[in-house]
Amino acid sequence: MRIVTKFGGTSLGNGDRITRAADSIAAAIDAGHEIAVVASAMGSTTDYLLDEIHYDAADKDRAEIVSMGERTSVRMLKGALSARGVTAQFLEPGSDDWPIITNERGEVDVGETQRRAADLASNLDNVVPVLTGFLAESHDGTTTTLGRGGSDTTAVMLGHYTDADEVVIVTDVEGVMTGDPRVVEGARNVGQITVDELRNLSFRGAEVVAPSALTYKNDDLGVRVVHYQHGDLLTGGTLIEGEFENLIDMQEDMLACVTVAGRSIRNSTGILADLSQSLRDDGINIDAVASGMDSITFYISEDIASKAENLLHAKVINNQTLSSVTVDDGIAVIRVTGGELPNRPGVILDIVRPIAEAGINIRDVITSATSVAVFVAWDDREETLSIVQSKF
Repeated sequence: MRIVTKFGGTSLGNGDRITRAADSIAAAIDAGHEIAVVASAMGSTTDYLLDEIHYDAADKDRAEIVSMGERTSVRMLKGALSARGVTAQFLEPGSDDWPIITNERGEVDVGETQRRAADLASNLDNVVPVLTGFLAESHDGTTTTLGRGGSDTTAVMLGHYTDADEVVIVTDVEGVMTGDPRVVEGARNVGQITVDELRNLSFRGAEVVAPSALTYKNDDLGVRVVHYQHGDLLTGGTLIEGEFENLIDMQEDMLACVTVAGRSIRNSTGILADLSQSLRDDGINIDAVASGMDSITFYISEDIASKAENLLHAKVINNQTLSSVTVDDGIAVIRVTGGELPNRPGVILDIVRPIAEAGINIRDVITSATSVAVFVAWDDREETLSIVQSKF
């Protein structure tokens, strides 16, 4: 197999952990695998360096300063590998074989990076490259960075561009957990998780794999997260499956919105669960939910709207907090799903402004970590879909 493995700061936090990392790399090589290594700064070195910049440093100087953590890590890890008889070479911005190049806007130059990554891959049977994570190099030789979580991005990007079989993220957790073990009891490892699930968790605070890294994962590239104490790069942890797709989708079925109004609904404990349960008990699927200060709107299939209205009305007359229920039908929904939406400032404006400029009234907009759903009148659905497709 061809493997790109990334060692996080904690997994390189001291000499013993660097030794453990080198042992796991050497074992994989002895088993006949090709390995490329990405190293983060040891421990919390990058945060420490950033905290110590108490002056107005230029971006170029700042990048050079914070790069010192990764530059130290690759030298120490390369030395540990050499001590085990492994032919290794550390690579950093400025090295002749450095692969990750950015353009004048600070974005990855895909063509040049692909070319250099292919050159790197062609020599993996002879040498183990140990690359600085997080860092890149501009065409004029200036050190640049890939942003927060950049070492993950380095690893998955290289895995993609070198046609690797798997990227292994070595970190200080067992993999993706059912919950934060520092907060909840009984948290356990999740054996498999999809890219879609993990990206949503990542954009909402889960610190397992940087969301930007998963942009480079395709269906053929496995990504695994393992604990640094595990010692085996090829087993255990959590396997991340699938490929995150950018989609613009129009739901084929007509929807209706059933809205329940009430006084200070958001302060009424359990009211959303109570209303949803009444629909669930009758087998009614909820497509989406929107809530406000004094209302909750359920989007459901139009052909069961009357049934839903009656069920929710029964809740209204038995709850002094609730005032009334109403139904509006003939609604369509167009969803934009994409991994880069959260990193795109003004993305919602980019979606809704051309729709408004076309004179189409938007009934509702509901967002998640990686999608935007736009609700419009059924008769406006085709034009809305065409507008969104033309902009994305």
